[in-house]
Amino acid sequence: MSAHTFDRRTVLKAAAAFAATGLASCASVAPTGAGGRSTGALPARGEFVIRGATVLTLDPKIGDFARGDVHVRDGSIIAVAPAIAAASATTLDGRDMICMPGFVDTHWHLWTSALRPLMRIDDPARGYFPVSSRLGAVYNPQDSYANVRLGLAEALSAGATTVHNWAHNVRSPAHADAELRAMRDMGMRGRFSYGPAQGMPNEQPMDLAGLAKIQREWMPNDGMLTLGICSRNIGASQTALRGTISLDIVRQDWGGARKLGLPITLHTSGPSPVKLLDDAGLLGPDVQLVHPLLTTPEDRRILKERGVSYSIAPVGESGRPAKAGVIQLGELLEAGIKVSISTDLTGTFNCDFFNCMRILYQLHQHRIGTRIPLTSKRLVQLATLDGAIDLGIADRTGSLTPGKRADIILVRTGDINIAPVGDPYEALVMLAQPRNVDTVIVDGRILRRAGEFTALDHAQVRKEAAESAAALRARAGFPKDEG
Repeated sequence: MSAHTFDRRTVLKAAAAFAATGLASCASVAPTGAGGRSTGALPARGEFVIRGATVLTLDPKIGDFARGDVHVRDGSIIAVAPAIAAASATTLDGRDMICMPGFVDTHWHLWTSALRPLMRIDDPARGYFPVSSRLGAVYNPQDSYANVRLGLAEALSAGATTVHNWAHNVRSPAHADAELRAMRDMGMRGRFSYGPAQGMPNEQPMDLAGLAKIQREWMPNDGMLTLGICSRNIGASQTALRGTISLDIVRQDWGGARKLGLPITLHTSGPSPVKLLDDAGLLGPDVQLVHPLLTTPEDRRILKERGVSYSIAPVGESGRPAKAGVIQLGELLEAGIKVSISTDLTGTFNCDFFNCMRILYQLHQHRIGTRIPLTSKRLVQLATLDGAIDLGIADRTGSLTPGKRADIILVRTGDINIAPVGDPYEALVMLAQPRNVDTVIVDGRILRRAGEFTALDHAQVRKEAAESAAALRARAGFPKDEG
């Protein structure tokens, strides 16, 4: 048996373990702040029916309803139909709204969310990479908690119900614990990908003991959170500040994750590492790649065969220099590769899934046109169900399917920027904005209603984030703005 064959079987075994991982229920816990203090309970789950909405299920077996109802009980979708009789349930008025699955974000560096005051788009020394790399070295767990909470508050306000927290500044297990507590305290569904620390030597393997500790302490949970790893760059990279590791370190890091049955995610900023990784027997369906800008037809054949997924971050990728490549959505879809949408970061732009879909459509039309069809409904699927498929949780979320958990948003259709609405998918892709998101429901908990948080003290979240940014600036000796 060749080493390559052995590696391939190991990869497939690890991927199967990831896919089969069950998240058993456990007793719920009250949300706690970074210092262990209570931050108040999340809204209770109950029974309600969303009535009279335009319902987009993203489930082809159920279809859509120009006017329909969605019945939710104890966090689960019970029924979706033109009309539902449930006399004991509370009514949520869905008239003049689109009822749809919440957005699923598949790659977001939440730990950088409060660094906005320090970043500039017109000063290379104050760009995202130099600022986050410099300040990342002085983060404490309280900073991690405050930054993640700020990012998730924005995510909820933009209609996200699931976020992949791509945490590539895990300086200790305590930092990882703080980020996971922030995700839990906000009531967000998601994956936490345990990563390296900023400035970590390339020859140093990641903290596998810390990773195992976090897995023991956090998994399984109530089904809301899953765990994985994010890898440092492999091969030539245009972001050297994030570190570039050898195949020997890759085997150690990825092998350690696979022994724990955890999925892996990797940036591919620069020349594509797909062939290199495949030749080493390292690719499998437990791998998600990010930033598909320079893949070749041979790369795409390999990705399809190995079951690898790709996350596209439209806003950031569309602003990269020409030498970095182009967003290859059409090529990936044509090759049958799993694709999803991500925010990436919110230091120099905001979270806006509607804008992400618009950018993808416009760039696709500019580059490819009608040769590879791309409909508005397909784009909404990319932002919802396909994200759940990418993260391995499509059995729980991503569509309005009875039996799945109730991750639902309502989008107002009477606002001036969107009314009057014809085709609802067209309206979502070409007209809608985050301010049109009226209601956000995660796992049956109504976290936003009428465009406002139902329980979260957003002013406190902002205050703690601002304090963290100021403390990080002082700790890192970062210069203050002039004037």
